[in-house]
Amino acid sequence: MLTRKDDDGRGRFEVVPAIDLLGDEAVRLERGDYERVVARHADPCALARRFAEAGARTIHVVDLDGARTGRGRPEAIAALVRAAAPAAVQASGGVRAPADARALVEAGAARVVVGTAAWAAPDALATYVAELGERLVVAVDVRAGRVVARGWTAETGLTVAEAVERCASAGVPRLLCSAVERDGTLSGPNLELLADVVERSGLPVLAAGGVRSSDDVRAIEQTGCVGAVVGRALLEGTLPLSALAG
Repeated sequence: MLTRKDDDGRGRFEVVPAIDLLGDEAVRLERGDYERVVARHADPCALARRFAEAGARTIHVVDLDGARTGRGRPEAIAALVRAAAPAAVQASGGVRAPADARALVEAGAARVVVGTAAWAAPDALATYVAELGERLVVAVDVRAGRVVARGWTAETGLTVAEAVERCASAGVPRLLCSAVERDGTLSGPNLELLADVVERSGLPVLAAGGVRSSDDVRAIEQTGCVGAVVGRALLEGTLPLSALAG
């Protein structure tokens, strides 16, 4: 689960560490640009163990090669699932059909993020809701007010409002909202975007993009998001690993 219920029944905000796979390495890209690698870690499994030992309950894994090409690597996800235990893995990248999503679940993913395939047709979301149920997370990746796909390399033609309305109407259980222009930049989150998506959708929303500090995490929590996916800030230490234990 991405949020744990406290005694009063409310979900507890969660900091979710991100591992982005490019080839055999964990990397961080700036603004989703595959030519702008701003951080590297040669051993993704060691990084997963490090995050789990620090108290992470969920680790967000993105197969960047799969996101760009549409050919996912369930075997890479399976290796990270084993390394991350007892933390759960939320897997992303390369899902273009329900069979791709099933392969990630079979690899051990607790949740599967669907982005590109979610916007392929007006009825696509319903297909993934039926396939994954509560395991589904839909990625609303935003650049210049528009939703992008295919590893953030292609426009969908959808506004944020249109995408969120599709998700709410289809019964999507939760969203991951990424501010592409801030991703990997340590420039701070797009709080206005996040608050808008939370208000429009009425769904649990995970935030991503630009997080650099504990102050940013607190500000994201104030928007109503249930958690923040964090990559570069944890790798570079501007957000301490102790934040993962919440």
